[in-house]
Amino acid sequence: MTRRVVVSGASGVTALGSSWEACRQSLLQLRNRVRLMEEWAIYPDLNSRLGAPIDAFKPPAHYGRKQLRSQGRVAQLAVCATEQALQSAELLGSDIISSPATGVAYGSATGSSDAALEFFSLLEEQSMRRINGTTYVRMMSHTAAVNISVFFATGGRLITSNTACTAGSQGIGFAYESIKDGRQTVMLAGGAEELCPTQTAVFDVLYAASTANDKPHWVPRPFDQARDGLVIGEGAATLVLEEREHALARGAPMLAEVVGFATNTDGVHLTQPEQHTMAAVMRAALDDAGLAADDIGFVSGHGTATQRGDIAESQATRDVFQRAVPFSSLKSYIGHSLGACGAIEAWLGIMMLREGWVAPTINLDTIDPQCADLDYIRESSRPLSCEYFMSNNFAFGGVNTSLIFRLC
Repeated sequence: MTRRVVVSGASGVTALGSSWEACRQSLLQLRNRVRLMEEWAIYPDLNSRLGAPIDAFKPPAHYGRKQLRSQGRVAQLAVCATEQALQSAELLGSDIISSPATGVAYGSATGSSDAALEFFSLLEEQSMRRINGTTYVRMMSHTAAVNISVFFATGGRLITSNTACTAGSQGIGFAYESIKDGRQTVMLAGGAEELCPTQTAVFDVLYAASTANDKPHWVPRPFDQARDGLVIGEGAATLVLEEREHALARGAPMLAEVVGFATNTDGVHLTQPEQHTMAAVMRAALDDAGLAADDIGFVSGHGTATQRGDIAESQATRDVFQRAVPFSSLKSYIGHSLGACGAIEAWLGIMMLREGWVAPTINLDTIDPQCADLDYIRESSRPLSCEYFMSNNFAFGGVNTSLIFRLC
């Protein structure tokens, strides 16, 4: 017998704000948080100088020196988002968190770049002078997940997903499966990423990063005919997933229920998306949820503002839904936070729809005629009431994910 899985708490740390209240206010302003990264002027060959950083972030004052020693920025963002999520779930300090009943499923594309510089000085300078006992644990790809586990003393399974843009949504999906199958009672799930110019460079050399350096509020422009590429951001978001009967027994708040998840791979190309497998992952999530496409009232799109990605995603979505389903992309506000994006978009999607509205895709002035006929929410927020919504993400390597939530 499978068990039902609810979201009993959620929070995040983003360029829009570090609470739902702050993010809500920012979304209603219909303005992105992209800025010119003047500090990247030291990289003359980098064409794109745009980013969406969290300029004011500092780890909370009660985080001790010993705790912070193993945490680079990406882990700090993850731990902070998780602590806030546990507070909202009324589980912070609970015995069940520091027990084998609670696990962690968390993703990020990479660890902290500062630590990588320390480590690779050995190869570049043939010197060990910059390496210390915490260098590797701050650099390793699963640093966010293990720092969450150590900080909150979880004793259950730890699943780390390092699948770039699907890392956060896979974290939520794998956590959902762990509880659904009876292997855990609570899972701390999500994703985190810190901003680094190397991430922009990845897309810069592929001509997929925006170079509108003189007009940062104009980009990114998902699905717009004039889009010129993505902008990298940073952040973290954590969902506290809990077995429904356990949540009911303790009178827990329930924000949503996870009812469907699927992930697959294209198996064709490392960087070019495949429309048919994007569509297949959405259908698989619907099958997992036992729902028809008509049951979904809103789709939170990946929407990177890349030429091929937007076309393939929109066409796949139309293929699955066979109608102009309400659709928008939150990356138009905070850029592409890679391993964090799926978790941030799930969190904000839940919170918006619980209030009966969704934010539009900003900077979407003229829909690219090559993009499919969907109900693109743009220009202003829209009142929207629905029981189920889908959140999709697609990553390098042809990795695709789809999550379906039911609003409680």
